[in-house]
Amino acid sequence: VLVLQAAWAVAGGQVRYSVPEEAKAGTVVGRLAQDLGLEAGEAEARRLRLVAQGRRASVEVSGASGALLVSSRLDREELCGKSAPCALRLEVLVERPLRVFHVELEVTDINDNAPVFPAARKNLSIAESSLPGSRFPLEGASDADIGANAQLSYTLSHSDHFRIEEENSNSRSKSLFLVLTKALDREMIPVHRLVLAASDGGRPSLTGTMELVISVLDANDNAPHFNQSVYNVHLPEDAIKGTLVARMNSTDLDEGTNRDVKYEIDTVVPPSASDLFSIDENSGDIRLTGALDFETVNLYDLNIKATDKGTPPLSGHCKVVLEVLDVNDNAPEVWVTSLSVPVPEDASVGTVVALLSVSDRDSGANGRVRCWVWPASPFGLEATFAGSYSLVLREALDRERVSEYEVEVRAEDGGAPALRASRGVRVPVSDVNDNAPAFAQAVYTVLARENNAAGAELARLWARDPDEAGNGRVSYSVWEGGVGGGWRAASSYVSFEVRAVDAGEPPLCGNATVQLFVLDENDNAPALLPPAGSGP
Repeated sequence: VLVLQAAWAVAGGQVRYSVPEEAKAGTVVGRLAQDLGLEAGEAEARRLRLVAQGRRASVEVSGASGALLVSSRLDREELCGKSAPCALRLEVLVERPLRVFHVELEVTDINDNAPVFPAARKNLSIAESSLPGSRFPLEGASDADIGANAQLSYTLSHSDHFRIEEENSNSRSKSLFLVLTKALDREMIPVHRLVLAASDGGRPSLTGTMELVISVLDANDNAPHFNQSVYNVHLPEDAIKGTLVARMNSTDLDEGTNRDVKYEIDTVVPPSASDLFSIDENSGDIRLTGALDFETVNLYDLNIKATDKGTPPLSGHCKVVLEVLDVNDNAPEVWVTSLSVPVPEDASVGTVVALLSVSDRDSGANGRVRCWVWPASPFGLEATFAGSYSLVLREALDRERVSEYEVEVRAEDGGAPALRASRGVRVPVSDVNDNAPAFAQAVYTVLARENNAAGAELARLWARDPDEAGNGRVSYSVWEGGVGGGWRAASSYVSFEVRAVDAGEPPLCGNATVQLFVLDENDNAPALLPPAGSGP
C-alpha cells in the first residue's frame, strides 16, 4: 500500500517523502526511480541504491521496481526522541554515470504512547492546619509522542478537599499542583486516596494514572517558603565538578525547631541525572557532582524541598531550571561515503570522484563547518546537501606526470577556538593511450661494410612510449612504403623508414628514417680485358 505523497524539488535535486511510524515492512514509501526521472528498468541497470549511513535507515530500494520500501520497524521516538520534524536524510546513488540524489524521509508521529507517571503511587503528607488555597507540587506525566499526541490534560477523581491546577512557568515544562480547596480534619479523614489521570490529545486519546495517597498530619502549621518559586540558572557544559549551581533561600514563620530547615533535592528531570547534583542540607547550596554535556541533555529541572524540624515536619517547594550552554568541545567528523577510483586520466572536468559526509555534534556557530581540499588542485569540493559534499575534478589529469594523488579533505567549525578534522583520500590515475612511441632521433645514419652475413645487426633503434602496460608496449617494423631507391646492385646508399607501434586501443605509432651507407671492401681482383678490335 502506498501510504504517502512525494514532492520533487527540481532546483535542489531532492525528493521528500513522509511515512507514519510503525508502518509495516514492505510498505511502499514512494516510487523513487520514477520520481528521479529514471526509465523503466533503468533503476536496476544503473544499480539504484542507498548509500550506507552510520545508522540503520529502516528503508531499502527495490532493485526490480526502484521503489523505496519500509524494510524494518520505524519508531519515531527511537529515531528522533522529542525532535520535530523527524527527518531522515538519505543519499541515493546511480551508476553510469555516477550521480547522487538526496532523499528526505519524514517519519510522522502516531499516538502509540500513553502518558506515563514517574511512579504508580505518590505519598503526600499535608498538615491539617494547611489553609485552603495551599498548593503542593506534583511531578507530571510524560508522553514520548510529540505535538497534539503529547499535549497532556489532567483530571482528579472526585474530592471535596482537592483539585488539580496547571501553571505555565518560564521554563519549558508545566508545573502541576495539588490545590487544597477545603480545610482538612485529620480526626474525621486521616487519609485521602485519589486517582490522578493524564490524557493526551491524540485521537483516540490515551490515558495514564497515578494513585495519590494523602496523609493528614497534625500540628506544625507553617511550612518553609522559598523567596522564588522558580530559579533559572545557566551554566556552560564545561563547568567543573563542585561548581555552584544555585543557593536556595527559604523562610519559616514558626519558632524554635519548627523554623529550622533542611534542604533536599526531591526529584530531577531527567531521572538519569539524579547523581549529577548535590545539595547542602543546611546552606541550600546546590553543586555539580558530575560532568554536563550539552549534546546529551541541555535542560534540567530540579525540584527542591525545604523541610522544617517541627512535629510533624512541613515542607516548601521550588524548582531550579538549569539550562546548559554549548561550548565547542566536539571536532567536526569527516566520512567518505562513496569512492570511485581509479580515475582515468582523460576524465572530464566535473567528474565526481568521491562523496563525503561532514558533521559536528555542537550547535550554533560551534556546529557550523566549512570544508576545503588540500592541495587545492586538481580536485575541489562541491556542497550537494546539508553536510554532504562531492569531491570533483577541477583540472585535466596526466598520468605520465602524476600517477596518484593523496588528497586531504579538511573541516573546521566556527567555534572559538575552532576545532579541525581531516580525512585522507587516495586517488590513483589509470592510463589511457594518449602517447605515441617516439624515437630519440628523426634520422639515423648507419655505416655498414659490404658482404655482411644475413641476420647481422647493422644498428639498434629504440622508441620510448611513456604509457603503461599494453599502451606502452612497442613493436617495430620496416615500413614498406618508406624505402627510398630500393636495394640496387652496386648501390652504396639506401634510405628507408622504421615504424614503432604500441599495443593500445587504438594503436599509436612513430617513425624514424634510416640512411644506410655501404662501405666498399677489396673483394674483386683486377681482370684483363681483350684488346679493342681483336677477334675471338
